[in-house]
Amino acid sequence: MTEFCNAKRIVLKIGTSSLTYETGRFNLNRIEKLVRVLSDLRNSGREVVLVSSGAVTAGISKLGLNHRPKSLREKQATAAVGQCELMRLYDNYFDMYGHTVGQVLLTGETIRREKARINAENTFSMLLSYGCIPIVNENDTVSSEELEAIATFGDNDRLSAYVAVLCHADVLVILSDIDGLYDSDPRKNPDAKIIHEVEKIDEKILSFGGGAGSERGTGGVAAKLEAAKITCTNGITTYLLSGENPGILYELDEGKCPGTVFKTYDA
Repeated sequence: MTEFCNAKRIVLKIGTSSLTYETGRFNLNRIEKLVRVLSDLRNSGREVVLVSSGAVTAGISKLGLNHRPKSLREKQATAAVGQCELMRLYDNYFDMYGHTVGQVLLTGETIRREKARINAENTFSMLLSYGCIPIVNENDTVSSEELEAIATFGDNDRLSAYVAVLCHADVLVILSDIDGLYDSDPRKNPDAKIIHEVEKIDEKILSFGGGAGSERGTGGVAAKLEAAKITCTNGITTYLLSGENPGILYELDEGKCPGTVFKTYDA
C-alpha cells in the first residue's frame, strides 16, 4: 500500500457540499484553495486527477430555480447547465496557476463494457502524459442510471474509486462534509470516536456506514465505504477527510492522517 507522501498518481474526489454554500452557490474561496493545492502537488511532480461533483447544484443556481429537480429530465437539464459552469470555474482557476485541464465524462456503461473501459484508460493515460489535470464527472445529461439510482453510484464516491482503478492511481482521497469514519454517528452520539486507520474493511467496519449524505450532497458514509472497498481491493490506499480546508492535503504529505485511511478490504 502506498502512503500519500510517496504517491506519484493521486485521484481526488470532492463532494457537492464541500464545493457550495447552503445557498447552493459555489464557495469560490474553497474552490480556489483546492485548485491551488492541487496545482502545487502537480508542480512537485505528482500526477493529479480530480473527480468533482456539483453539476446539478450549480445548474439549479445558474437557472435561478428555487427547488431541487425531481424529474429525470429536470436533473439532466440542470446538470447540462451546471457542468458548463463547473468547468468554466476550474479552467479559469487552474489556468491562473499555470495548468491545463481536460474534461472527462463517464457513465456506468464505461466501467462495464471492456472496449469503453480501455478507451477511458487510454484517454486518462494520454491526458496525464500531456501534463493535463483530468476533471471527471458522471455524464448526467445522457445517463439515467446515475441520476435515478444515485445510491448505487453514491454521488461520485464509487465513480472516483473506479477512476482510481482506471488510472492505476496510487491513492484516492475523498474530501467530504465528514472528517473521517466514526464508530457511531457523531451527529447523534457525542461520544462517537473517529477511526484514523482501517487495516481491513470487514463487516464490523461496514456496519459503521449508516450515515446519510447532506441535503446538497447525496453520498453518505456507506457510499464512501463502498468506494474504499473497490480501491482497497485493487491495492489503492484510500483517505476520507474533511473538505472544509483543502490545505489538509499538506498534512497527508507530512505523513499525518487527520481523517481515516483505508488500507485493505477483507473480501
